Amino acid sequence: MDKQYPIGKFTTRDVYSAEELASFIQRIETLPHRLAAEVKKLTPAQWNIPYREGGWTIRQVVHHVADSHTHAYIRTKWALTEDAPTIKAYLEKPWAETPDTRMDVAVSLTLLDALHAKWVTLLKALTAAERQRTFTHPQTGKVVSLETLMGMYAWHGDHHLAHVKLISDF
Repeated sequence: MDKQYPIGKFTTRDVYSAEELASFIQRIETLPHRLAAEVKKLTPAQWNIPYREGGWTIRQVVHHVADSHTHAYIRTKWALTEDAPTIKAYLEKPWAETPDTRMDVAVSLTLLDALHAKWVTLLKALTAAERQRTFTHPQTGKVVSLETLMGMYAWHGDHHLAHVKLISDF
């Protein structure tokens, strides 16, 4: 098994079906509860174990998910309120090493719960035209639709949940 990508890498497509979009939203909606349930299986000592050699600790993974999904929510809002904005990128590795990533994971789990409640309410209300709105990533130059962002972050949550499971199932 590839511990870095235990569920495989995300691949984008130009078109997603209504069923796929509903699945993306459902996975985003349930992630905070699925992640919290998995983390509850761990001892506090296991939070500090990397999921793979050279990888982040489970504590860092949980805090990263909260940070990353906060960016995704903000990117959603930018795409809806500005005309094809160029978003602000961030450096994941240094973000995963700031002092707040040594906090109890409960803080980020609480943040995810509230954030996803807002984000899912927004995603469920989008029209087909709104889901086609885009932003540009400054580092890659890629133009990303909100539909693609939904798929990417449904995958992202499942991807890091699989990392936590590598330790909780150990």
